[in-house]
Amino acid sequence: MHLESLTDTLDTMTFVPHPNLSDEVNRNIIQSEIEGGVYLRDLAPGAVLAIQTRNRSYRLVSLGDESALISGHPELCPEPVEVQVQGCTWGGSMIKTKFVGRGMHLEFIHPVFRTVITSQIVDIQQA
Repeated sequence: MHLESLTDTLDTMTFVPHPNLSDEVNRNIIQSEIEGGVYLRDLAPGAVLAIQTRNRSYRLVSLGDESALISGHPELCPEPVEVQVQGCTWGGSMIKTKFVGRGMHLEFIHPVFRTVITSQIVDIQQA
């Protein structure tokens, strides 16, 4: 899936804030759709994403569902390691599950280091 296809879809959609969520939460959800990203369910197994955060460049290879191989951190994953991608957060406890989005923080479960949260994602490219 191309990340641009999300933007094409947005042109025909109207966002309606959820009445039971705060303005800040609704704003974050809408902003994540505008900034772009990809749901893991839309990636074929073997699809590769290049994820640039403020501090690192990661390479994520989809294994299907939320499983992925990730590399790019000199201590946590200098070589590809299988992780469970939880999704992305806005820096707090609320998570957009199985989604990788610009302006957000990727969260995954590492087999040794457990929950890992990256710095803010600045770019995502299909590699």
